[in-house]
Amino acid sequence: MKDMRYLTFALCKGRLARQTLELLEQMGITCDEMKDKDSRKLIFVNEELKLKFFLSKGPDVPTYVEYGAADIGVVGKDTILEAGRKVHEVLDLGFGKCRMCVCGPAEARSCLDNHELIRVATKYPAIAKDYFYNTRHQTVEIIKLNGSIELAPIVGLSEVIVDIVETGSTLRENGLTVLEEVCPLSARMIVNPVSMRLENKRIKELLMNMRTILKGEE
Repeated sequence: MKDMRYLTFALCKGRLARQTLELLEQMGITCDEMKDKDSRKLIFVNEELKLKFFLSKGPDVPTYVEYGAADIGVVGKDTILEAGRKVHEVLDLGFGKCRMCVCGPAEARSCLDNHELIRVATKYPAIAKDYFYNTRHQTVEIIKLNGSIELAPIVGLSEVIVDIVETGSTLRENGLTVLEEVCPLSARMIVNPVSMRLENKRIKELLMNMRTILKGEE
């Protein structure tokens, strides 16, 4: 254990990090430092198991993992698809479930059916482009937004939006509906390709234990 290198985890801040840590605790992997709400530390260490953890904004997690600053990352599938980083996606953790969908007013369905040249507002331009160009084979103009995407079709900025849908209540409240599902989403574990080779045994053991616990929860 003394000569073993640290395995570093990059966790997406917020609910995904909390749920990941709960899962790791079920495996006997704890990091008490992370429970200290007042801590200003950026990196948390479990010396006994030679593990390091740090919290990051979701879109940065695949970057840390691709460049090897973290061996393992936990982040939403939407972030992985949008980032397009060279990482291995190794496990669906099953929590944080939602859908990426094409949404809009009901009358926008005909624009999709007729493959019209339309404007699509989204926070996820890479996902939207891939879906419309490679799955639907439809030419569209993609408009990147950062705020409330639902506003775009209401004020006439776009015909449809591509966004994450959990319950659909915000859509309904604004007279919008799900027109098509792009893909299902949930929290995924990603691994740096070099780490996968160097730490194959440790990472495989970790994945095997996680799968056992996740199977027991089903």
